This record gives sequence, C-alpha cells and structure tokens, in this order.
Amino acid sequence: MSAMPAHQPSMWDLADEPVLTPLPGRVVRHPLTAGAWVDHLPGWVEGSDQVLEVLLGDIGWRADRRQMYDREVAVPRLLRWFDEGEELPHPLLGEARSRLGAHYAGELGEPFATAGMCLYRDGRDSVAWHGDRIGRGSSQDTVVAIVSFGSPRSLLLRPVGGGDSRRFALGHGDLVVMGGSCQRTWDHCVPKTSKAVGPRVSVQFRPRGIA
Repeated sequence: MSAMPAHQPSMWDLADEPVLTPLPGRVVRHPLTAGAWVDHLPGWVEGSDQVLEVLLGDIGWRADRRQMYDREVAVPRLLRWFDEGEELPHPLLGEARSRLGAHYAGELGEPFATAGMCLYRDGRDSVAWHGDRIGRGSSQDTVVAIVSFGSPRSLLLRPVGGGDSRRFALGHGDLVVMGGSCQRTWDHCVPKTSKAVGPRVSVQFRPRGIA
C-alpha cells in the first residue's frame, strides 16, 4: 500500500491530549421522516488530530476491489474493520464506544460492538448512496454512530428513492448518529469533491449483526 497522505492539523483543535466532551444537553437531534433521526455534535473529540495521526499509521488498512457491471474496479477509499473484542488502535476510541453505548442505551437496547473505519485520502475518495442494511439493519431499527477525524467532508442523507437531502460537514472530532429507521428509510453518502482536502477517517460504531 502507498504511503499515507499528509494532513493539515486544525488551527482550532489544540487540546494537549484527546478528550471526549459531554454528550447530554449538547448533541442536537434532527428528526427525519418515517421514524428516522440524526443526532449531530461538532467537536465532540477535542485534540482529535492526535487520534488521526495514529489512524493514518499502519493499522491494517486495505484497498478493496468490487465488481461493477463487466469489470472490477477499486473501491474509492481504504477500509479497516475491527470486530467485537478486537483492540482498537487508540484508547479514546474504546472510550468513545462505551460513552456512546451508555448515552444511547435506552434507544439502542444493546452495546455498540464493532468499529468499521474508512479512510478518505483526498477529494477523489467517496462512498455512494447506501444504507447499512446487511444483517438486522434491513428489517429492524438501529443506531449507527460515526466519529470523524481529519479534514471535513460532507455527509449527505436523502430518503430512499430520492428526495431533498440533508448535509452535515464532518471533520475534526465531529459526531453524527443515525437512528430509528434511518438505515432502512434513508440513504447516505460521502460525495467526491474537487476542493483541495486532506485525509479524513470515519469511525463507525455499530451493534452486533449490523453492517
């Protein structure tokens, strides 16, 4: 695999050590349609660039390929999956998973178990419209929490089948949580951009049996 991309640290994220800020009373809920909702908290992680430095290292990133029509193409981002019980590459991530599990225990009813990671190396990397519908997400309400590290990128959401979209800029330590029917009734994507942007790592916490 080629060398990891360089990143420009945030001028505003200057904590001596990475820390999680409080969730209660600060995270803002955005109701969607059909029982779906999105919670958003910019800057949940202070000192997030220190975590990014670790995530841009040798943590087992892989470059996948997929079949598209009559040819095989490269997936436009790097991937890393941490299964339940696998040690995460930075202790703050384990703390984040626990804190999110406690905060959403009433709605989720089970702990967050896995951590999927995507590395968007620059504006050419992306993920197409989709929902996390592999496993129980295809038929049950669930909660997926995403913590972002690095240069901000847009996360878009729109109803399945099309419609007006919602946009969230996610970067240095930002948190977005998709809940209720969101994975079944809404799609989300990270589009390509022609702007000069540095790397971003998306860390997705999911309960067991959701992908």
